Amino acid sequence: MRFLPRSLALLLAALPLSAQAGEPLRLAQNLSPISGVALVAEEKGFLAKHGLDVTLSNFTSGRAALQSVLGGGADLATVAESPITAAVFNDQPLAVLARINVSDVKTLTRAESGIRTLGDLKGKRVGFAAGTGSEVYTATLLKKAGLTAKDVTLVALQPQDMVAALSNNSIDAYDVWEPHIANGKKALGAQVSELDTKGVYGETFNIVALKPWLTANTKAAEHFLAALVEANDWIKANREEAITIIAKAVNLPRADLAAGFGDYRYDVVLDDSVLETLKTHATWRLESGNAPQGATAIPDFSKVVVPEPLRAAAPGQVKLGSK
Repeated sequence: MRFLPRSLALLLAALPLSAQAGEPLRLAQNLSPISGVALVAEEKGFLAKHGLDVTLSNFTSGRAALQSVLGGGADLATVAESPITAAVFNDQPLAVLARINVSDVKTLTRAESGIRTLGDLKGKRVGFAAGTGSEVYTATLLKKAGLTAKDVTLVALQPQDMVAALSNNSIDAYDVWEPHIANGKKALGAQVSELDTKGVYGETFNIVALKPWLTANTKAAEHFLAALVEANDWIKANREEAITIIAKAVNLPRADLAAGFGDYRYDVVLDDSVLETLKTHATWRLESGNAPQGATAIPDFSKVVVPEPLRAAAPGQVKLGSK
């Protein structure tokens, strides 16, 4: 066995993490502003600074990103609560490591459809992304309007196909997250109108891993979360440059992202609302028949939310039990 000379070993140990060979890590992310913290962490070099060599895989939904983790194609994913609860109901050993964003799901309508209020959705064709927060938002929206799924025609679509479906009159409205609302406005202009649904449903976005991977790679998870915390602090201090970076990464006109940047409530945190959101969503699954057959109880999400890596990286960002 060959050993490095002591002087060289000491020199390497003294180098910053970013100057040493990075620890490999695979991140599957929804390529959208909701992943802004991760996008900035990569662009500004915070991931490398914390000793990581990250391979990125981009998807159009968090559900697809999570499937990559479940299939062994990635180590971590950025994902909303809907795919998380589906996976937990199906006994997948998920670990939720942090919430990185909360943002409102929105509704874009064809101007000619005559949808001006929530009640106007009755009898209309509404596009949604099945198995995501878009589906939960749609159910919540209908309930708020005093409607049920039987009062509308629900059309399951991929987010990237919604603008075209609205344009060719296949649907009257679609429910989804940004940037697909902004994309629709830009592509169709005066042909579309955003329905006022502010506050109806705030979708969370989270960092998740499989527990076996986390057990074997605890330090990598800690370093990754430390990089995200630093990126989040940087976004707060450098809003204009952050908008430029995120807009470029997701191929969105900067002016469009800037106009709605306040809708993205970035943070890297674990607090009681993370647990409450998962419980609320699981309740919706049971009540709506979207849980596996035979499921009758809400999973114990306190065993799914794993605070130790974030606590090691940034103790002040773990706020569970703070109520």
